[in-house]
Amino acid sequence: MLTTEDKKLLLSFARRAITRALEESQRCPPDIFAVEASDNVRAQMACFVTLNLRSTGFLRGCIGEIRAFRPLYEAVIDRAQDAAFSDSRFPPLRARELGDIVIEVSALTPERQVSSYNDIVIGRHGMTLSLRGRSAVFLPQVAPEQGWGLETTLSELASKAGLPRDAWKSEAARFSVFEAIVFNEDCLD
Repeated sequence: MLTTEDKKLLLSFARRAITRALEESQRCPPDIFAVEASDNVRAQMACFVTLNLRSTGFLRGCIGEIRAFRPLYEAVIDRAQDAAFSDSRFPPLRARELGDIVIEVSALTPERQVSSYNDIVIGRHGMTLSLRGRSAVFLPQVAPEQGWGLETTLSELASKAGLPRDAWKSEAARFSVFEAIVFNEDCLD
């Protein structure tokens, strides 16, 4: 669905939006690069944008949306700026860090409910756990990157949701899955 050129375009939009926001001290509107958008990136699709530091490999920001409600390129532009400036785990990105970040986009397939956590396939599925008004999400690449199996992943997901680590075992726990097309600047150079 997304060609190599589409992926390069989305990564360019993300980097240019972050750069412009840093230079002008204000966010870019999500449709700022509309005239450059290809038909494929105009499709409604949800995404996450992740920023990692090239020098250390450490996470620098990650923000996304699970449900598609607008064109993918707009979601990427907004979420890139959110990852850079609004991830509560990190201070806002500074101009001197810009050259050290690697931008990664995860374009998501529609989310679907599964009947049990046993339906989750590590490395293939991103997942959402919902229980008692709390929820958390992991992208498909999180568990393999951490070396986690299913039970450890679900315990970490429960903890991320602010629940006890074994809350995923509750019969009231609800799970949904999605898949992702994942690409970053270092893989498309």
